Amino acid sequence: MRKLALVFLAAFAAILLAAFTRGTEPDASEASSHREAPLISEDPTADNTDLYAFRSLDAPDSLTIISNVIPAQDPAAGPMFYRFSQSARYNIYIDRNGDAKPDVTYRFRFRNKPSPLFLANTEQTYTVTRTIGRTSRVVARGTTPPNNIGPRTTPNYRQLAQSRVFDLDSGGKVFAGQREDAFYADIGAIFDLVAIRRGVGNMGGGKDFFAGYGVHALALQVPISQLDDGDHTVGVWTSVDRQKLTVKRVKRFIKVRRGGKLRRVAVRRTVVSQPFVQVSRLANPLVNELIIPTSLKDRWNAGSPASESRFQQFYTSPILAKAINQLYGLNVPENNRDDLVAVLLTGVPTLNFTGPKLADMLRINLSIPPTPANRVNRLGVFGGDNAGYPNGRRLVDDVIDIAERAVAGKLKGHPAGDLLGDGVDANDVPNLGTFPYEADPPSGFDNTKGQQKP
Repeated sequence: MRKLALVFLAAFAAILLAAFTRGTEPDASEASSHREAPLISEDPTADNTDLYAFRSLDAPDSLTIISNVIPAQDPAAGPMFYRFSQSARYNIYIDRNGDAKPDVTYRFRFRNKPSPLFLANTEQTYTVTRTIGRTSRVVARGTTPPNNIGPRTTPNYRQLAQSRVFDLDSGGKVFAGQREDAFYADIGAIFDLVAIRRGVGNMGGGKDFFAGYGVHALALQVPISQLDDGDHTVGVWTSVDRQKLTVKRVKRFIKVRRGGKLRRVAVRRTVVSQPFVQVSRLANPLVNELIIPTSLKDRWNAGSPASESRFQQFYTSPILAKAINQLYGLNVPENNRDDLVAVLLTGVPTLNFTGPKLADMLRINLSIPPTPANRVNRLGVFGGDNAGYPNGRRLVDDVIDIAERAVAGKLKGHPAGDLLGDGVDANDVPNLGTFPYEADPPSGFDNTKGQQKP
């Protein structure tokens, strides 16, 4: 059994290693998760790390969406602490009819406040603009809480952060700011070619790499009544845009009068344009890492869910499954993976199917109520809990174990589909029971990763 898990993770590591060692290109950006590719690791404020969409027990009539950016934030990283980029646009898209095009868009823009003394001021003002069709309007203006620096600088942090929850003019709530990273995984073992600390990884024993680190979150809580329709299912994805500077020398001819005659004269001028272009996107977790080949990550990242059919072959014949069989002959299904297509590209019939259009969206059936706390299963639908991933994604869903088992053939009855895992089964700290749900970020002063000298 241990060998089986090692086989899977070794192939996984090989793909990740290829992503890390690939050369960079000036105008490209790769992948959109936790520092898994060269170029996006150089632009962390534009790095989408995780996307969540769920109905909560305390607000069951609303859809909560959380988009995290800026990975692996050390809480003591002063004096230039982390904050959203002023030059980026942060987007959350919602598709209501299954065509993989946004019917509702929420866009966040940020502005820095002046910095006192030697510390960067991590409080930022922001606007949230909602677009439906061709109509856009600002539905919220807010201020982020400062990062959790320490008891002198940011006392009573829970109260401070809660005071930065604002109402949307259209109904609902919004929060933007630093949070504890709710994602959990034994990345340290995976990148060590690939160690499993206990058994085959499905019996605990892993170490959560993300423990003690923060992220920046964009959190929305939108009334379901504004989104629901006949099939009750919506698709969600997120992206970050940056302006691309283009400078051109343009030649044109004008007529001028010289010596009593009209003459054509060439005039050259410089034209500067700065259109926004998408530099990362994210919907289902681990698609970039497990599905899309390294050579195509740039193209995928700049595209839209509506064009996902260009990559269909990598879902139906996943590279990872083929690598496992070539190396070790475990007979993991390599082709005709209609199970992965359903989970990731169309939704699962009778659960969250949005139609035949192939698109990487995080789909959630709004008619499925949240699961009572004592019945929540970290494996989501695989564990008999239909309110969890891949029907939306909750903070508690163990997407590493779910993804590993899905690629190993869980839905096709392959025995490896019930065995694999990274040994980390829960976040290191409890999530909040109220909006914005991710726990307060760890304190820089506490610095849980350091040791106090005697």
